[in-house]
Amino acid sequence: MVQLPVDPAPRSYPPFVSLLRRSARRWGGVGSVVGFEAIEAWLLGNAAAEDDTLPCFEELVWRLVTAGLPLDRASLHVGTLHPQVYGFAWNWNAADGFCDEVKVSEDALQSDAYRRNPLAGVIERGQAYRGKTTDPEAVARHPLMAELAGQGIVEYLALPLRAGGRYHNAATVATSCEGGFSDAQLSALQRVLKLFALHVERQIQRRIAGNVLDTYLGVAAGGRVLDGLIKRGAGEPIQSVIWVSDLRGFTDLSERLSGPDMITLLNAYFGCLAGAVLDHGGEVLKFIGDGLLAVFPFTTFATEQAAAQAALAAAEQACADLERLNAAPPAEIAAIKGWHPLRTGIALHDGEVFFGNVGAPGRLDFTVIGRAVNAASRVEALSKSLGRTILITETVAARLDRPLDDLGRHPLRGVAQPVAIFSPKA
Repeated sequence: MVQLPVDPAPRSYPPFVSLLRRSARRWGGVGSVVGFEAIEAWLLGNAAAEDDTLPCFEELVWRLVTAGLPLDRASLHVGTLHPQVYGFAWNWNAADGFCDEVKVSEDALQSDAYRRNPLAGVIERGQAYRGKTTDPEAVARHPLMAELAGQGIVEYLALPLRAGGRYHNAATVATSCEGGFSDAQLSALQRVLKLFALHVERQIQRRIAGNVLDTYLGVAAGGRVLDGLIKRGAGEPIQSVIWVSDLRGFTDLSERLSGPDMITLLNAYFGCLAGAVLDHGGEVLKFIGDGLLAVFPFTTFATEQAAAQAALAAAEQACADLERLNAAPPAEIAAIKGWHPLRTGIALHDGEVFFGNVGAPGRLDFTVIGRAVNAASRVEALSKSLGRTILITETVAARLDRPLDDLGRHPLRGVAQPVAIFSPKA
């Protein structure tokens, strides 16, 4: 399987579609034609062990080809639950043998390409579509049909693929065979797709669960929970660079601004900070009011030095992004009366933390705790009095290969000895 090819040619996708993965498994080793009955037996048996939709769909397509279905193109389309993603699709083409997994953004719903595609009716209303490219009315109504005609396709089918879920999934097939698909082939295909729909529903529900967990807990924590790490106290000690940050003047802003306006500001602010953490390989763990807790685990990076460098690079990017936001605020920010340039304080410290589940038996939270987290919070509180946006403790500074300003040693509440604090050169 090929991951994220640099050049997806000869495939091309509209701006609202992003290529995630490409597979090019050829179906070999089949000594005789596999019939539709064998495909149904596979779907009722071994296919249940596959949790990844890409290889599962790709194998189904090749099995259909060996069963005698004259396929030139096939695709699978599913909806999902995600704040920015409308759904996913898998596109197979006999001409190149590739099967692409793509992500479709919410912008697709407003595009003319989607609204005039036969898929729109299947996905939104569950209406099957069967059309031939020799039909002038079909070509005039759906630009896709004209495109398919130019590729030599004769018939195109878009069929609802549902198993009782809330999403309107769909499968499409197309053939250049003269006369198109026979009624017998269509009937056999529909039987197979009813069984395949069960696997799609199962796989997509797992993907949705993963999306929700990643969105609310972060990728690392979400993956652990999805893998079954859900018992209270379950977790592990990890060595990590710890990021703690707060928005300056948050109390004043929250007292003067309305709730919706404050949420708009916080979203813009966290977009700068959390976005920078994620861009540099960090893990966002928690938003607490105006506060952000993140980690850069040493095991995620090649070296401990690389983790420290990534954390500092993220902090500097966050500050730069915040300055750009202040200099050229988007319309929704500029319209808020009484907002002022947003400022932050960021502390970077390292040490061992416990990464796992804490809370009550019926309500758990996945977080990091430990003395190092407490120390990082105390360091962040110094940023205002020291007049520096980014504060770095001695242990993190020792892992960096660049000159820093030495701000001296400072006592921290709950810490036995004063801690040496550094900051990027002013």
